[in-house]
Amino acid sequence: MESEREAGGKPMTALSAQVCKICAENVGKTYNGEPFIACHVCAFPVCRLCYEYERKEGDQSCPQCKTRYKRHKGSPAITGDSEEDDGSSAFNYADLEELGRPNYEKEVSHNHIPQLSSGQELSGEFSAASPERLSMLSPLGGGGKRIHNLPYSSDVNQFQNVRAVDAGLGNVAWKERVDGWKMKSEKSVAPTMSTGLTASERGTGDMDARSDVLIDDSLLNDEARQPLSRKVSIPSSRINPYRMVIVLRLVVLCIFLHYRITNPVRNAHALWLVSVICEIWFAISWILDQFPKWLPVNRETYLDRLSLRYDREGEPSQLAAVDIFVSTVDPLKEPPLVTANTVLSILAVDYPVDKVSCYVSDDGAAMLTFEALAETSEFARKWVPFTKKYSIEPRAPEWYFAQKIDYLKDKVETSFVKDRRAMKREYEEFKIRINRLVAKATKVPEEGWVMQDGTPWPGNNVRDHPGMIQVFSGQSGGLDTDGNELPRLVYVSREKRPGFQHHKKAGAMNALVRVSGVLTNGPFILNLDCDHYINNSKAIREAMCFMMDPNLGKHVCYVQFPQRFDGIDRNDRYANRNTVFFDINLRGLDGIQGPVYVGTGCVFNRTALYGNEPPLKPKHKKKSSKFSKKASSRHTDSTIPIYSLGDMEGVEGTGFSGTGFSGSGFDDEKTLLTSQKSLEMLQNRFGQSIVFVVSTEMENGGVPQSATPETLLKEAIHVISCGYEDKSEWGTEIGWIYGSVTEDILTGFKMHARGWRSIYCMPKRPAFKGSAPINLSDRLNQVLRWALGSVEILFSRHCPIWYGYGGRLKWLERFAYINTTIYPVCYLFLHAHILLTKQVIKDNKSYMVDISTVNHSLLNSSKIGKYIK
Repeated sequence: MESEREAGGKPMTALSAQVCKICAENVGKTYNGEPFIACHVCAFPVCRLCYEYERKEGDQSCPQCKTRYKRHKGSPAITGDSEEDDGSSAFNYADLEELGRPNYEKEVSHNHIPQLSSGQELSGEFSAASPERLSMLSPLGGGGKRIHNLPYSSDVNQFQNVRAVDAGLGNVAWKERVDGWKMKSEKSVAPTMSTGLTASERGTGDMDARSDVLIDDSLLNDEARQPLSRKVSIPSSRINPYRMVIVLRLVVLCIFLHYRITNPVRNAHALWLVSVICEIWFAISWILDQFPKWLPVNRETYLDRLSLRYDREGEPSQLAAVDIFVSTVDPLKEPPLVTANTVLSILAVDYPVDKVSCYVSDDGAAMLTFEALAETSEFARKWVPFTKKYSIEPRAPEWYFAQKIDYLKDKVETSFVKDRRAMKREYEEFKIRINRLVAKATKVPEEGWVMQDGTPWPGNNVRDHPGMIQVFSGQSGGLDTDGNELPRLVYVSREKRPGFQHHKKAGAMNALVRVSGVLTNGPFILNLDCDHYINNSKAIREAMCFMMDPNLGKHVCYVQFPQRFDGIDRNDRYANRNTVFFDINLRGLDGIQGPVYVGTGCVFNRTALYGNEPPLKPKHKKKSSKFSKKASSRHTDSTIPIYSLGDMEGVEGTGFSGTGFSGSGFDDEKTLLTSQKSLEMLQNRFGQSIVFVVSTEMENGGVPQSATPETLLKEAIHVISCGYEDKSEWGTEIGWIYGSVTEDILTGFKMHARGWRSIYCMPKRPAFKGSAPINLSDRLNQVLRWALGSVEILFSRHCPIWYGYGGRLKWLERFAYINTTIYPVCYLFLHAHILLTKQVIKDNKSYMVDISTVNHSLLNSSKIGKYIK
């Protein structure tokens, strides 16, 4: 009762039902059944573990009233405790079992990253002023929950007292800490016990050393389990004035339209009517453009946490494999030297070499591109070790050597100057070889190109040639000058025959998806244009902070980076930077369901490209599967027998016989398919390649260990044949979507309509940089292509006005896509208004009027009467 009076007279039932304001667990009770009260002044609810932590590591005071904590019974004494703090409240660590926390006697999966928050997922999406965001600053924080160290002694038998704590704590990080504590202490105590010395003779020096090591490891483990990224909302003081301006403009716009509609111009009714229609259309377009900007956000990534979790030094890297696509068509319009710099920046990226594969799509089947890529792979043997040795940026040699900076800054290695000069000479010689190839390609022989072995080049006829694949470097060879392995580099030219629809860039990208699925099958895909090089060598790691986040990543279809360009003049006369779009619009969409796909600089989730749906968010803590397939492949009938792929070898119609795979290899990879009926269903979706169908069922990517390179290459040639996509869902539900020259907008829209979300990542150093149009003609052709693509989507079945209402597309995201597709129509209305204005003035036999004075937003009855009379 004394505790109740000191706590402000709160009822015991109310106190016992409270939860800790720090870790969100129940406050619990003391040994005599009374509610635990940490602060006897304000009774701020804090559990015993958080109380002990605050006394040991914190400021030793109540978070609310800032009163210094008194020492409770059973608590270890600390510096500053008064004599009257004799520990009036006892506490036993065994009481933790009464707190209602889950038991961890069950085996815990090593591949599962636990949730550290109570009752909610840890996505790392915090507002600017949320307490969860502030708790991230604590090295012992776990998404708002702290992990506490227990006092211990040097005797191994003391660990029996920890088992009660281990059984009661609902935190996997705590359990792993205690297990590591036991193991390290047993290893360190055993040698000293063998000497026959007593505990007092051994002293406390070894225990202090073990304590320091334990604390360091605990800090690392807790830090590794923090979210890999964080969504930070724009502060209200900055975004609210912008919202108020939007609302104010909307009110003024409504008043203006009301006046224009209620005050017709009777002497020029047609002109007035067209003007009103144009103004209403412009108003709708403006509204659609403004409201998706209502919730802009910023994002932060934590590369150090990514390394602690998946790429620790001295251990095999657990980072996911990434397949990188580079597309090119005409080497005379897209210079091979530009493509070579893009490929070199990819091969030198800061990522494990065995996790990177670069696929170059040559849709023009040019021998110039093939030979330039061969020269590039040879130069990469010298360039890649140089970039990684000195950590230079960017890692595209043309742009690195063109930098007008002091390259000696922060370079302490004495050999850097010598190596840089030697590398620059090597690159100049490389450029000469590439330019020699370009000059040679301008004069095509009458009999066509011939390869070095005397055989004709298969791509002499651009519209009729077989599929070609060449692996230049990778696991089978291609070491650099230091003897280290290089990333895989693959040349791909898909088959083309007359009478087949090839779907331009979208068809080429889908061919790369299938080829990479057979050869490497990385779970993530980065696509780049041939003129977009990697400007930030850690760009892939930035994307992995979202894709490999255990809670956020399973709902993300792609991570889009902004486009940045080199060679833009000071005034940006052609508006190549698109500042409003890349720095404002896409950040606003990121606060809704994610940015649109802009065609390059995007890291995809391969599962999303295969037309699958994202997993549903768990309700009532129901465990959801990692992947949610579509109805055709998502559910498995328990009555249907399950076959291994080894058993499929004799099944008629599967096409599996003769592939050279053994059943045991697929069993090791746990790639199980259902019955022959289910296999045929998957083949109707993905095509007739059984090897590729198997790769789509591998959740973590990779290829079977029993697969031979010869078999995989043979199957890769099959999946790029021009008739492979017939009677399949490629281009309609799977991969890049056909039906528009702006296949990027359409592909991203289909993913968002299924319920996926995308992420907009803007690192401080731009991830990628490209080449912008340098003249007005190229810029106008580019804008015209975008406009035609938007109109194609507007009048197709995928129009966002009527498509995807049965899915999980958010309304503001839909408005953004509608605005993307209807903006070209605004120019039609404007053009119609101008033509009609000219006709009205021409029909009147009065004096000529300057058309520029007839502003549709200023028309009224008095001025029209003046012009017409």
